[in-house]
Amino acid sequence: MTATDPALTALAQGWTALSLLHGRLEAHIERALQSRHGLSVREYSLLDVLSRQHDGEGGHLQMKQVADAVVLSQSATTRLVTRLEDRGLLMRYLCPTDRRGIYTNVSDAGLALLEEARPTNEAALREALAEAAGDERLTPLVRAVEGADVPLTVHAA
Repeated sequence: MTATDPALTALAQGWTALSLLHGRLEAHIERALQSRHGLSVREYSLLDVLSRQHDGEGGHLQMKQVADAVVLSQSATTRLVTRLEDRGLLMRYLCPTDRRGIYTNVSDAGLALLEEARPTNEAALREALAEAAGDERLTPLVRAVEGADVPLTVHAA
């Protein structure tokens, strides 16, 4: 396979288009969340993931699972948790069954901010997708995103 191989070139172009779409969507959502709610996309994602935890067996996520869900390293996720904890949006506590484990919950203030930000996130995503659909390189990917009916969930251990 050479660098000019048609299959490789098509694959590289597909990857480039996917990267371009992701960058456009994230930048648009970031601007909207930051200007209206003082949240980054990562902060919003973290609050959203943690808000979906529940009491009971397997209901709380370990830091690695949270990191996977927000697509960050564990160390970057820990720093993000600390920032949001410092803002009063999250709180950490010891796992009642394993004193080495630390869980993180969204505070009442964090839940309130998340509820305010959800419509902004949704609207910004729709706006960014509509704008990207006008770019013929991105149209098939936009259709795929809009047609995806697959809920992505993070399962607790």
